[in-house]
Amino acid sequence: MEIVILDDSEKVAERAADILEDYVRRGATLGLATGSTPLHTYQALIRRHREEGLSFADCHTFLLDEYIGLSAQHEQSYRETIRREFTRHIDIPDAKVHGPDGSAEDLQAAAEMYEQQMAAAGGIDIQTLGVGRNGHIGFNEPGSSLVSRTRVKTLHPHTVQDNARFFGSPQDVPIHALTQGLGTITEAGHLMLLATGETKAEAVAAMVEGPLAAVCPASVLQLHPRATVICDEAAAAHLKYRDYYRAALATKPSWQHH
Repeated sequence: MEIVILDDSEKVAERAADILEDYVRRGATLGLATGSTPLHTYQALIRRHREEGLSFADCHTFLLDEYIGLSAQHEQSYRETIRREFTRHIDIPDAKVHGPDGSAEDLQAAAEMYEQQMAAAGGIDIQTLGVGRNGHIGFNEPGSSLVSRTRVKTLHPHTVQDNARFFGSPQDVPIHALTQGLGTITEAGHLMLLATGETKAEAVAAMVEGPLAAVCPASVLQLHPRATVICDEAAAAHLKYRDYYRAALATKPSWQHH
C-alpha cells in the first residue's frame, strides 16, 4: 500500500481527484463509493468538468452497494444519491451509472447479474473506497469473507447509527444491503481508499498496520498490488510508521505510478 498523509480533508479530496482525473481522461471504468468522505472529491471533479472541460462521456461507473428495499428513485438509495451528488453534474449518460438492484425480488440473481455487468465492462479500473469506524468497506462488515462476492449483508448497528444522519433516525435506515464482496472489490485494477477525521484513526491503523483479518475487512487492501490510502493527519494519528510513510512519499521516484 502507498500511504499518503495530507494536512486536511480538502487536500485529501484534491489528491484523490488528481488520481481519478488520470483515469477519466482514459475513459476508464470507475468504481464509486457513497457516504460523506468522497463528496469533496466528487465536488472537485465536478469543478474540473465545468471549469476545465474534464469529460466523463467515455467512462462507465459502478457503485459499491445498495440498500435492500429502496427503489432506485428513492432519495436515499445509493443510485439516487450518486446521481444527486455527482453524476447529474457531469457529462456521463445515466445509462452508464450502474448499481446493484436492491429492490429485486430475487436478490441472489441480482447479485450475480451485477457481477456479470462489471465483467462485461472489462472490470473496474479504479475503485474509490471509504472505511467505516469498524473497518468495513462497502457493506462488508466485520466477519466478511476476504474472498466474498456480491451478496446480501446485514448492517452492523454502528453502521446503521452512522447512516441515520441521512435518514432522520436509525429506525428509518434499511438493515440489509447488496454489496460487492471483498473478493469482488479486490479485482479492481487500483484501489483508492479515503479516510478523514479522528473517528477513522483506529480503523486506518487496523487496516494498514494490523493483521490481515476478517474482523477488519479493509485489511484486505494489504493483499492488493496497487492500493493507495489517502488520509488526513487526524485519520493517520494512530499509524505507528507514519513518519516512514511521509518519507517514502517525499522521495518517491518520478517514474513510479500513483
